[in-house]
Amino acid sequence: MEVISVNLQSSKYDIVIENGILDDVGAEVREIYKEIKIAVVTDDNVYKLYGKTVEKSLKKYNFKPCFIILNPGEDSKSIETLQNLYDNFLKFGLTRSDLIIALGGGVIGDLAGFAAATYLRGIEFVQIPTTLLAQIDSSIGGKVAVNLKQGKNLIGSFYQPKKVIIDPLAIKTLSNEQLKAGLSEVIKYACIKDEQFFNYLMEIKTMKDLINSLEYIIYTCCNIKKEIVEIDEKDNGIRMILNFGHTLGHALEKYLNFNITHGEAVAIGMHYITNKTEELGYTKRGSKFKLEKLLDNFNINYDLPNVDMETIRKYILFDKKNKSGNINLVILRKIGEAFIETVPIERINYFF
Repeated sequence: MEVISVNLQSSKYDIVIENGILDDVGAEVREIYKEIKIAVVTDDNVYKLYGKTVEKSLKKYNFKPCFIILNPGEDSKSIETLQNLYDNFLKFGLTRSDLIIALGGGVIGDLAGFAAATYLRGIEFVQIPTTLLAQIDSSIGGKVAVNLKQGKNLIGSFYQPKKVIIDPLAIKTLSNEQLKAGLSEVIKYACIKDEQFFNYLMEIKTMKDLINSLEYIIYTCCNIKKEIVEIDEKDNGIRMILNFGHTLGHALEKYLNFNITHGEAVAIGMHYITNKTEELGYTKRGSKFKLEKLLDNFNINYDLPNVDMETIRKYILFDKKNKSGNINLVILRKIGEAFIETVPIERINYFF
């Protein structure tokens, strides 16, 4: 078992990483929660895979779980679904002394986390992420949100979990598309913070290699995020480097009505901006080529589809990263080192 402690001014919690930990998740929850009632928010796909296992373990430790099973996909990350959660919490009789568990990928984690942050002005919650992307990124750091029709994560908060419980073996049940979505974010971490990790990823050539490396990969990414979040919990400074590739990526997701995985959108965004910043002299020559080699190594698409860039720019300017007439753009100085460039909105067409 690997344990990473996240120490913030507002709270402290552990990220626990262990193969097979879903079978004994009740023990992990009991360490931080002494009451009985638990609302478990999940989706239909995840419930079919892990619902009974988690339920059995929770009951073993004398919890009373209520499973709220949602439709899978980004469409569930909405105000309407949020209202449905509140209704179910009230029906279950959930109080401020009870607990919410988010069991699933990033959509479930963001949605259940935001519900926890706002229901009765705040109720404790635990993240049990089941996708690689959620395990290394969205479950850590306390960003919770729902989408509006105008864009992604436009209603949100910072609300830290009481614990993050990660079972790397859950990755074996992911589709190839979901796996590559998570690997795109793995590559993001290597690009912005760890050239040695980038080179390590280049040596992974088979699925067997990947499975054998998962605990190390997850631990490394979680540790990078933990260190960044401890410095900048509220995303006002260094934490913004975690948005590498996301400026274009979020705009693409919106443009394509979310008919693209977050990971693929980020991969396209990372490649596009690195290509552009190399041309403009911000990024060390050859970085784009190295990034392409690593994305190719995992067969991750990074080609920008046929889109109307004028519309893309409008989405970018509406994004929450737009502050006081500027965009905070994450740029690589070289592989393993990123910085934030504040770009006036009238110059955004230099980059996109």
